[in-house]
Amino acid sequence: MLQVFHINNAFRKLHCSERLDMARLATSLVILSVFLVILSTTMALPLSTSSRWIVDDENGERVKLACVNWVSHLEVLLAEGLSKQPLDAVSKKIVDMGFNCVRLTWPLFLVTNESLASMTVRQSFKGLGLLESIAGLQANNPAILDLPLIQAYKAVVANLGQNNIMVVLDNHISKPGWCCSNTDGNGFFGDKYFDPDLWVQGLTLMATMSNNFSNVIGMSLRNELRGPKQNANDWFRYMQRGAEAVHSSNPNLLVILSGLDYDKDFSFLQKTPLNVTFSNKIVFEIHWYAFSDGSSWASGNPNDVCGRVVSSVMRRAGFLLDKGYPLFVSEFGVDLRGTNVNDNRYLGCFMGLAAELDLDFALWTLVGSYYLRQGTIGLDEVYGVLSWNWCNLRNSTFSDIISSIQAPFQGPGLAEVTPYKIIYHPSTGKCLIGDSFLEPLRLGPCGDSDHWTYTSQQNLLIRGTYFCIKADKPGQPVQLSIICSEAGAKWDQISESKMHLASKLGRGDQVCLDVDSSDMIVSSACECLSRDNSCDPASQWFKLVTSTRSLGRFESLPSANLVLDS
Repeated sequence: MLQVFHINNAFRKLHCSERLDMARLATSLVILSVFLVILSTTMALPLSTSSRWIVDDENGERVKLACVNWVSHLEVLLAEGLSKQPLDAVSKKIVDMGFNCVRLTWPLFLVTNESLASMTVRQSFKGLGLLESIAGLQANNPAILDLPLIQAYKAVVANLGQNNIMVVLDNHISKPGWCCSNTDGNGFFGDKYFDPDLWVQGLTLMATMSNNFSNVIGMSLRNELRGPKQNANDWFRYMQRGAEAVHSSNPNLLVILSGLDYDKDFSFLQKTPLNVTFSNKIVFEIHWYAFSDGSSWASGNPNDVCGRVVSSVMRRAGFLLDKGYPLFVSEFGVDLRGTNVNDNRYLGCFMGLAAELDLDFALWTLVGSYYLRQGTIGLDEVYGVLSWNWCNLRNSTFSDIISSIQAPFQGPGLAEVTPYKIIYHPSTGKCLIGDSFLEPLRLGPCGDSDHWTYTSQQNLLIRGTYFCIKADKPGQPVQLSIICSEAGAKWDQISESKMHLASKLGRGDQVCLDVDSSDMIVSSACECLSRDNSCDPASQWFKLVTSTRSLGRFESLPSANLVLDS
């Protein structure tokens, strides 16, 4: 029995309002500025790898994948949302949000099952009883409605290309449907719906098709390998075979390989390396959600959980960066209603590591609602960056936070200035800024960040000057000072998360950098350093992130005789 997800009729609109209030306009301008940075660092396709970085072939300059996942692997076999909005409007929303890339999912049977290959979009929706969606498609995308399903998929890829959006083709599953479980028959080679020979055939077909689309820059071989049959020997046997098939069919593509245990574990590569006949095209992908660690974030101390989970991520996958491979976080995301404590605590930890390592990523998900998911028509996707009707941002604050990591901080072609630090605040996506020697420090856009240096004496200095960050009293604003050898001017990275910047004052009181409700930087008693699981340290979490971008103010502060030569 199909369940219908009821939405107030006031929201059942096929077209979005064009009116923007000032808050939404400000958000759009922030995102646009980030996207302009992305455009300036995105070079000619195709792409390759250079050590741990993805680069363009023409100039060898870094291209950071700042992607969003667009679901196209469910039973309807069509990219979600096209009954709500015109295809080109959705593509333009992706650009407006600052993403330069889409991870577009597809099920293996789309290209290997003859009955599905010959079915039209209309027939697919009619067979599932989705008559309202057919009406929406007729209104918004009539040219797609009577195309064969594979041609409709190509139309989406082509339109993304027309909007200068790169595409990663992700073989998400074999049998169309929601993913994933250990027992769905799609988890590992040899499962009911996962025939290795058919899989290689499907990869070959899709890779061959991608030769017609220059914006297809990579193929993700298989999503979330899992289940009781998974083992490293078969991983090497089949993933290497699949990689060779894709490369032979389209040597321009990045070949993206997932790990075991729902794409969390590459530890088997510590001792046995991948063995393929080509080079400079291999990327590894991982997935990291709050629920990857159960309810640990809600039930445990956030600092302890963050430290433990980051150590696990680095041990099981992060080591690949040191081995000279790019690491693509092809799925992460949170409940954007803001009420999920597990997700909220995880997000700050994730953003801190993503900024520190300057990782390529694909957010889950673009989707505001589904045609049909797990028996429910019109299901609202609370992880979706777009609203149910695909018109608006679901959570503009979250979109601002994500925009802070869309542009690269460093990499080939970005050695524009001597490396410096930004002081990044993961829970807001903002950075620490010193407007004046006489004014308190504050948070602001990372594009306006000062260039900081963290010295061996534990001072945080504006690079090239004698100005350091100094705390005076607990609860008081933090300011710049030239007296950097005294108490309150030395900052240690403490706690299991390594995201507290702590200093001892003259009387021995320990304080941490903190942010008040007006984005002013203050010093407060350090929070969550004990085993307390009810505290929230997010306002006190900061990351020292290395950047070589020439963006930023690096302004001369008032007294010229206090500026060093550098």
